[in-house]
Amino acid sequence: MDWILVGLGNPGKKYEDTRHNVDWMALDAFAEQQSVKINRIRFRALCGECIVDGNKVLLMKPQTFMNLSGESVTEACDYYNVPAERVLVLCDDVAIPFNRIRIRTKGSGGGHNGLKNIIAMLGSDSFLRVRIGVSDRSDPTTDLADWVLGSFSGTEKKKLNERFCDTNDVIKLILSGKVDDAMSRYNGDPK
Repeated sequence: MDWILVGLGNPGKKYEDTRHNVDWMALDAFAEQQSVKINRIRFRALCGECIVDGNKVLLMKPQTFMNLSGESVTEACDYYNVPAERVLVLCDDVAIPFNRIRIRTKGSGGGHNGLKNIIAMLGSDSFLRVRIGVSDRSDPTTDLADWVLGSFSGTEKKKLNERFCDTNDVIKLILSGKVDDAMSRYNGDPK
């Protein structure tokens, strides 16, 4: 494997369409575009494989629950000898307005427990991440856990599905070594 592409999320019907699982939705959209099924169990994750710009890519949906995602990611990295710099993680972000994308090449977990666990398990924060905004809580007194575990409205799902065309492009650019291009094109407001 040249790259490991990870969508963070929680397994089970209960979490299927929640804001915390927007990353799985984005990964599923990418897999569909690549005509790949993410259905093989390896490394405590559902996995699939594809080729992007000559790079062999492992697609992963850890089944360890969000806060332990690093266990699954580390197992795959160790098995394939993939360095942290060749890991791309899709994650939700409550600090970013809904449907915006922010690409980062490294950094802290920013309050995201899945990212914190990956950093701890890999012993490095030097992996790429595509943060997908899920903010816009209409009532700021809403409990944050309730918010991220809440479902998207029909209108939000439609907007997300349109935005996934952009996340697909971001993923392909990054896996092709064009991180700066992806950042300049897609960090911030949707087109």
